[in-house]
Amino acid sequence: MTDRGVKMISEKKPILGINGLGRIGKLTLWHHIGRKYFSEIVVNIGRKVGTKLEDIALYIEKDSTYGSLHNYLYGYKAERIIENINEEKGTMIIDGVPVTILRETRNPKDIGWNKYGVKVVVEATGKFADPTLQPDAKDGAARGHLDAGAEKVIVSAPFKIKGTGLPIPDDAKTIIIGINDDVYDHAKHRIISAASCTTSCLAFIVKPLLDYFGSEKILSLSMATVHASTGSQEVLDRLPKAGATDLRKNRSIMNNIILTSTGAAKTLALVIPEMNKIGFIAESVRVPISTGSLIILVIAMHDEEDNPLISRELINKVYRDAAEKEKRGYIKFTEEQNVSSDIIGNFGPVTIIEGNETHTRTAIVSLDLNKFCKMAVKAADERISPKLNIPITQAVIYGWYDNELGSYTNILGDLTVLIASKVYQ
Repeated sequence: MTDRGVKMISEKKPILGINGLGRIGKLTLWHHIGRKYFSEIVVNIGRKVGTKLEDIALYIEKDSTYGSLHNYLYGYKAERIIENINEEKGTMIIDGVPVTILRETRNPKDIGWNKYGVKVVVEATGKFADPTLQPDAKDGAARGHLDAGAEKVIVSAPFKIKGTGLPIPDDAKTIIIGINDDVYDHAKHRIISAASCTTSCLAFIVKPLLDYFGSEKILSLSMATVHASTGSQEVLDRLPKAGATDLRKNRSIMNNIILTSTGAAKTLALVIPEMNKIGFIAESVRVPISTGSLIILVIAMHDEEDNPLISRELINKVYRDAAEKEKRGYIKFTEEQNVSSDIIGNFGPVTIIEGNETHTRTAIVSLDLNKFCKMAVKAADERISPKLNIPITQAVIYGWYDNELGSYTNILGDLTVLIASKVYQ
């Protein structure tokens, strides 16, 4: 058995394809080099890079956020693990795993995964996230990978449908492992969205509350993610493109806190359908750090006067129990006093609950039944009070996540192996 309990079928030689070598593509490669589930990895860059293959090897090997690949895998005394770089074939060996680099085409349908035996592709460019587009779409599409020989495409982003009113196709599904992977249908689903780093963290914050209290007790949710910078932001101020409406995206991330948007609320409802019953607002703020993000969740619940009120201790107990129950380590509860850099490279947890900062406040909301009932309560009837007092508890919960390697890429890797294990069974 390999790690996390997925059986390795060595005779079928699972081969992974990765399209894109940006932040998630590169760290996905790191993850699977360390994991050793796939016997080979084929990475499509789709364009010429630098002057030689060695330039790509150095990019893979070194990282400004996480250090060197060999140190990440084996500690500070480790030496380089990239060898046998073949410029003509575009190949190299990374820690014993053969890796092929493709530099010819950016359109998924033209990559030719079938030539390399690739059946599972991680689509990590961020550009092909619309499952409704056909393989021959002008600028390419996720379905192009299927035409190129892949059987499964895992998109490392939420689905983004460009056509107004178009539904998500039946063969496409959003899956967060540990939340709703039980709905995955191997015979049916061919394009799978792994949601986003923020939605994944949020799901593991919200799910324990829903499991314990039930959706009927939750009145509203609101969240803000204090999110590290991403590759789509500018280092220095620059002019916006024609038609741009959000001018903040062109401001320097090095010098600013930038308000932006997040699709976490919409995506969360795809993996936790109960969220459709609850009022929910999600916002995002970008801050000038490389990784290590934070979700601040505010939840309002109606309480019961006859029972002990919802408290900080109860909320923290819910998360302690959830962390103990989740054997794969996706939830971590801590009462340490963390800062964002403490989260960097924290392997495995999709959310780290900062229990030390959990807060609750309960207020009594008084409702006048005369205003809400069609038949007013008779004042003369002293047995019935026209006032209804409802305790409302508001809780604030903090959840950390390494939005690149530690949290998101690891859970993406688990999902990839789960899907591949069924392809190669």
